[in-house]
Amino acid sequence: MPYQAPVKDMLFVLNHLAGLPAVAALPGFEEATPDTAQAVLEEAAHFAGEVLAPLNQPADREPGAWRDGAVTTAPGFKQAFRQYAEAGWQGMNHPAEYGGQGLPGLLGAATSEMLNAANLSFSLCPLLTNGAIEALLTAGSAELRERYIGPMISGKWTGTMNLTEPQAGSDLALLRSRAEPQGDGSYRISGTKIFITYGEHDLAENIIHLVLARLPDAPEGVKGISLFLVPKFLVNADGSLGQRNDVHCVSIEHKLGIKASPTATLQFGDAGGAVGYLIGQENRGLDAMFIMMNAARFAVGMQGVAVSDRAYQHALAYAAERVQSRPVDGSSREAVTIIHHPDVRRILGTMRAVTEAGRALAYYTAGHADLAHASPDEKARARHLAVQEYLVPIVKGWCTEMSIEVASLGVQVHGGMGFIEETGAAQFYRDARILAIYEGTTAIQANDLVGRKTLRDGGAVARWLLDQVRQTEDALLARNDPAATRVAGPLKAAREALSSAVDYVLANAAGKTNAVFAAAVPYLMLAGTTLAGWQMARALLASLDLKQEDPGFHAAKIATAQAYALHKLTQAPGLAAVVLGSGEYEVQP
Repeated sequence: MPYQAPVKDMLFVLNHLAGLPAVAALPGFEEATPDTAQAVLEEAAHFAGEVLAPLNQPADREPGAWRDGAVTTAPGFKQAFRQYAEAGWQGMNHPAEYGGQGLPGLLGAATSEMLNAANLSFSLCPLLTNGAIEALLTAGSAELRERYIGPMISGKWTGTMNLTEPQAGSDLALLRSRAEPQGDGSYRISGTKIFITYGEHDLAENIIHLVLARLPDAPEGVKGISLFLVPKFLVNADGSLGQRNDVHCVSIEHKLGIKASPTATLQFGDAGGAVGYLIGQENRGLDAMFIMMNAARFAVGMQGVAVSDRAYQHALAYAAERVQSRPVDGSSREAVTIIHHPDVRRILGTMRAVTEAGRALAYYTAGHADLAHASPDEKARARHLAVQEYLVPIVKGWCTEMSIEVASLGVQVHGGMGFIEETGAAQFYRDARILAIYEGTTAIQANDLVGRKTLRDGGAVARWLLDQVRQTEDALLARNDPAATRVAGPLKAAREALSSAVDYVLANAAGKTNAVFAAAVPYLMLAGTTLAGWQMARALLASLDLKQEDPGFHAAKIATAQAYALHKLTQAPGLAAVVLGSGEYEVQP
């Protein structure tokens, strides 16, 4: 079934919830007008729907292969990547001085959603390249930036992130890869890295690996890790490609989902050491890598929204065509399409509500990122950065967990046919499963939310957000509108539940550390459920104001906000009960 990007809904969120007008008023973002946003989204929708989406299911069946150290990607990927690069999509949010377009990340979030919804496996390559570019922009030397960023933005080269090793997993303190200084400013890198997305492929002429490794005299643990740039092919002074570097792909993984994204095991230094160049300071590699990881974590949250929307569209189309059973209310003596059955409508309404809530929360976060980057006022930048940093683990954790739920519901709508690969519903479920794992599991995001984002500032950002929710409750009640009133009650209960959980975390993290962190994931899910519901309440208020302009569209938004309040916000007090009760007994595995 085809993919049609929800451009109208995206523009609604951008303009009325995520703050695009405020972003467009910032220095450097003046071109991000509503007309520009619409033109960019419509062009991205065309590329996603016409070029990438038709490759998705065939690539799942025939995902490409590894042979003698080389990877051939799925049929059609190479041509699609050339179209992607030539259209300038890779440089959309990067500086014009390196060949980018310099548009806000908020627009990038919307176009990223489209690409990932159309073809998740394909879109992982640009995602990692974007992260490598950001890391170089922030921590790379002037020489590295000049030599490597332009070709990555143009699509001639791509980028990767090399953290994980066989013995280390997510525990980076256990990394063993080595970097030997050569006295000429370069280093020789040796070691094994696993789970490297697009670590080898045939889409571009060079691959720029960002690699974590230890210097000979480095201290133990994470404080002794440095970051290096290691190209697949060495680059000459004139920018041309030189000899092959000492890095090779020894295998690719056979996976449950995202099958057409080659996940490589890379071996560095079998012939004396791969030539690499330091990014940032020695033994401060995690500082630079976290720039890339933070960008990647938000991008994976957007993948969760994307897969949710694709699964919803697929299920909706199937439900509108599949004829089965007479309606329970006796309105027809004949069998009807299943979209008329109450439970199917409940499922589809839930899928839509969760998807739209995730989109709104993610775009809202992207808006704060743009304001944190470009606001002329230093204090404003700090405020927006704090909000963005608090929300990123929630977007990553909650949106990806919800994508698994939404994709599973999509299989349910298809019934037995959903368990059959030919219908396509199973692929979304399989693809979604990795999203809550890579770039940091949900537990890692939750630990970050508790430790770095709640405890570090004494709950200041969390309480600021809760106050914003309370103000929205007041605005709902002031409308004296039945739909607004229906949402206000569950939103208030969710806000109070989250507030109690924040208080519990702050009061008990020192004395009941294990109990607090045992409830970290429920705390994250509570925060996501509540704050996404807040965005749905804001959407309802906006649609009440705008409903005369487009009655059908805004009536649907109002109904979807109510569906979210009923089916999701009502779960918040239960999640809070888990958090508050976590210290009462010890869980037995």
